[in-house]
Amino acid sequence: MPPQNVLQLSASGSVEVQQDLLVLTLGTSRDGKEAGAVQSQLRQALETALQEARRSAEPGKMDVRTGQFSLYPRHGKSGEIVGWQGRAEVVLEGLDFARITATAARMSTMAIAQTGFGLSKAERSRVERQAQSQAIENFKGQASALAQAFGFAGYSLREVVVNSSDSAPGPRPRMMAMEAKFGGADAPVPVEAGKSTVEVTVSGSVQMR
Repeated sequence: MPPQNVLQLSASGSVEVQQDLLVLTLGTSRDGKEAGAVQSQLRQALETALQEARRSAEPGKMDVRTGQFSLYPRHGKSGEIVGWQGRAEVVLEGLDFARITATAARMSTMAIAQTGFGLSKAERSRVERQAQSQAIENFKGQASALAQAFGFAGYSLREVVVNSSDSAPGPRPRMMAMEAKFGGADAPVPVEAGKSTVEVTVSGSVQMR
């Protein structure tokens, strides 16, 4: 016999929280006639930037990693290779915004290309638990109210699926970074984080009794 008196429903809970993670990407480009020369220039710029960044690195507060490292030919009108272009990037990521922006200002071989904000694993886990509690209570409330509306005294769970997601503004390019870097000032670029919304959805079926 197919299941009878089974109700399908879903409920959600959401929590808005201040972003606590800064992801700052610095990069530099080189152009030349010889691929080896361009690659060597990029490598030197990258090594210098990494040396400076590692001086202030601290797990969690500011982690350092390399980003894009690319080298590709530049073609002439007839399709022949007339030169080479390349790009190298370093990514600074962590909870200490002041440390990250100050370090970026001292990395003379690279300029800020992009900033992004998000939630650390610990903060996201904390907020997700709050949103999950809201979603579960909303699910239980809906199930109880709907079961009674259909003339049943209560319900029992059959199956439940829990999903989570978060939304926030995407990374914003900082076009003024070149002016800040080459204007002779080593002052950190000001940054300001926004907010993320963590949402948890509980969906499933209940047996009305």
